[in-house]
Amino acid sequence: MTQPLVHPPKAQPGDGIAVVSPSFAAPGFAPAVHEQAMRRLAEVTGLVPVEYPTTRQLGASAEDRARDLNAAFADPQIRAVIATVGGEDQITVIGHLDADAVRADPKPFLGYSDNTNLHQWLWANGVASFYGGSTQVHLGPGPAVDEVHAASLRAALLTGGRLEITEPGESEDHGVDWLDPRALTEFGTREPVPGPHDDGAHGVGEGASP
Repeated sequence: MTQPLVHPPKAQPGDGIAVVSPSFAAPGFAPAVHEQAMRRLAEVTGLVPVEYPTTRQLGASAEDRARDLNAAFADPQIRAVIATVGGEDQITVIGHLDADAVRADPKPFLGYSDNTNLHQWLWANGVASFYGGSTQVHLGPGPAVDEVHAASLRAALLTGGRLEITEPGESEDHGVDWLDPRALTEFGTREPVPGPHDDGAHGVGEGASP
């Protein structure tokens, strides 16, 4: 069964973007990487990062994390929401969220990993969202933001449209340890990525995306 979805309007440069930690508060563990991520988020999107009490608070309760999410979704000055990273206990937050606030003013939400719980909750409430990326993993580390990621981030939050799927050429499973100063200036060990191949499957796959 296809769920009818509202597609939130795009943000505009100068709007506020809520930076939240619905799972693990990675900014509290590695603040230098987080600070660089905030600068880059502003540079790449033109949006103004807005933090909340639990954005950097390690061990925050589910209720407190939900309170920050509810505040972000209810604030008319906030026009997009992005998670800092994933984690492992976001499911405990979901029961404390305010569906009325989300339905009243839908906003683009972007996150991955444990944020699948929040994506599923938004879907159940009829609001489309974007699976992918995080500030702490995809914006903060390394010498620069990956160009492909920057383009997709802008498309999700600001411009919309279609993007060509290209071969990345190389990838890394793990970057430099966030507590190592080199994490701010160096990529991790990267390996070549093989091109596309036919795995022998046939037929047509169907689905819906934001």
